[in-house]
Amino acid sequence: MHLSIPLTAAVLAVLPPSALSFYLPGAAPRNYARGDKVDLFVNALTPMLLGTDNAKLKSLINYDYYNPKFHFCEPEGGPQKQPESLGSILFGDRIFNSPYDLRMLEDNSTCKTLCTVRDVPSEDFKFINDRIIEDYALNWLIDGLPAAEMKLDTRNGDMFFDMGFNLGNDDEPFHEEPALNNHYEIVLQYHEYSPSAYRVHQQLPHAIESIGGPQDAPATCETGEDGPALVLNASAPQEIRYTYRVTWNESDTPWATRWDNYLHIFDPRIHWFSLVNSIVIVVFLCVMVGLILYRSVSRDISRYNAIDLSEDVQEDWGWKLVHGEVFRTPKNPMVLSIMAGNGSQLCAMVGVTLVFALLGFLSPSNRGSLATVMMVCWSFFGSIGGYVSSRVYSSLGGTEKRKNSFLTATILPTSIFGIVFLLNFLLIMAGSSGAVPFGTLLLIILLWFGISAPLSAIGAYYGTKHGAVHHPVRTNQIPRQIPPGPKYLRPWTSALLSGILPFGAAFVELYFIMSSLFASRAYYAFGFVAMTAGVMGLTTATVSILFTYFLLCAEDYRWHWRAFLVGGGNAFWLLAYGLFYWASRLSLDSFSSVALYLGYLFVFAFLDFLVTGSIGFLASYWAVRKLYGSIRID
Repeated sequence: MHLSIPLTAAVLAVLPPSALSFYLPGAAPRNYARGDKVDLFVNALTPMLLGTDNAKLKSLINYDYYNPKFHFCEPEGGPQKQPESLGSILFGDRIFNSPYDLRMLEDNSTCKTLCTVRDVPSEDFKFINDRIIEDYALNWLIDGLPAAEMKLDTRNGDMFFDMGFNLGNDDEPFHEEPALNNHYEIVLQYHEYSPSAYRVHQQLPHAIESIGGPQDAPATCETGEDGPALVLNASAPQEIRYTYRVTWNESDTPWATRWDNYLHIFDPRIHWFSLVNSIVIVVFLCVMVGLILYRSVSRDISRYNAIDLSEDVQEDWGWKLVHGEVFRTPKNPMVLSIMAGNGSQLCAMVGVTLVFALLGFLSPSNRGSLATVMMVCWSFFGSIGGYVSSRVYSSLGGTEKRKNSFLTATILPTSIFGIVFLLNFLLIMAGSSGAVPFGTLLLIILLWFGISAPLSAIGAYYGTKHGAVHHPVRTNQIPRQIPPGPKYLRPWTSALLSGILPFGAAFVELYFIMSSLFASRAYYAFGFVAMTAGVMGLTTATVSILFTYFLLCAEDYRWHWRAFLVGGGNAFWLLAYGLFYWASRLSLDSFSSVALYLGYLFVFAFLDFLVTGSIGFLASYWAVRKLYGSIRID
């Protein structure tokens, strides 16, 4: 998976489609007859994370395959850009046709010269060498399948396909200088569907070093071990000859399971351990909160309700002391309601996307389907954000309802778009193909402000029509003085303490997700992600209710913002983990890559803060209403 803009920080991964009795959109098989042309499409070059334990990603910049500095062979008539979905563009795909001539079941027993590029400038050699040192990979597509290299998972001994293959070789024991891979062994596996119809099953191109000779010399396929490697001389012009050979092998594996080797789950035992550990945590929290509510709250409620209200003296203690303050309007109620509304909209978007992925509607062969579905869901769930924001704002005593509705529909898209624009400018300055085209930016603006904003206004209208949520107790006119509370209930301390448990429930999956987002690693363990997300949401709600109860027992009624901050506390740990991931798995030297990574990470953490903060606030609001609705107040 290739990352191009920070919107993909909210993106997790796609789920492999189930083998059903019908074919999903974008996943229908294509039959070829013997001799039919099989198109080979080229995608953007991306930095790859090598399989060694101490390997680090060295860049976040994607490059167009037909960037003039690479001097790759071009098809007759020039490269033709292939149509792509919105999500595919956002994920950094830039797909073009290629001059490779592949025919079904027709092998090229001898090497075939693709083209010879003469008089390549020395400065372009330096550019190519730098990309080889940064471990850039070529990305091809044949019949919807990405080019891959077969590798061994040293942890469990399984064979899997790692998408993409090296641009060159920077192995110092063999070469003092980087060597360009200018010969490609294209190994294609096919499945015979019928006597005259064949389907592509796998593609395993292997790039090797080959000597580049004069154009009129016979093509050779000598590798760097048997022949001289093509070491690019950055001090003088040079020529490059590209060669390739095609081999077809029959496979017994049916077409429906051809993605299985691509969708490799690394360390499945770790995933299961993480999931079981998360479930144990959330069960422990639920039991602990249940015991607190049963033993402490129920006892307090019984004592309060047993008091004779006809007596002149009624003694209050604990959380009942603040019953006249608990629903007092907090500071900045509009900001809180806007954040709760946008967080609810994001939560609905993630939930529906998870459901679609679990049902198998997001086929991996339909590139960019995940990002497309998330963008569409975000746009059409604007009504949810507007409704929640308006009802919360009315419940908090807000009066500027039109202003609240307008800001709910515009402030988050505007903020995200501003960050996207800045990072997109960095991509343009770095010459990256991952820069989002102007037309795509206009389409995103249309989705946000042409669909999401009107739907948000409609949702705000119905939220205002339903009015404020009923509060079980009245609010005193004079605020009560708040005594000094314990240190662990201070805002930032409680946020950090509360964020440990939700983060601990998800941090194992977070490593694989970040490797997919930033290190171009395919990750499709969507069932684990869905269960982990559910456990994390339940843990966040439980922890927020628990800290809100502790805060009320300390006679502090300022629980609204605290509940949101406690719920979103795991975002601070996410930021810290992102910095740790940078130090341990990334080696970014350029300013553009560093700025892009920090921008992606900030957006990722901010969206996580909105989602989990909204869960914590709404869960605490429900618990406080239930708590004070269970006692009799004089």
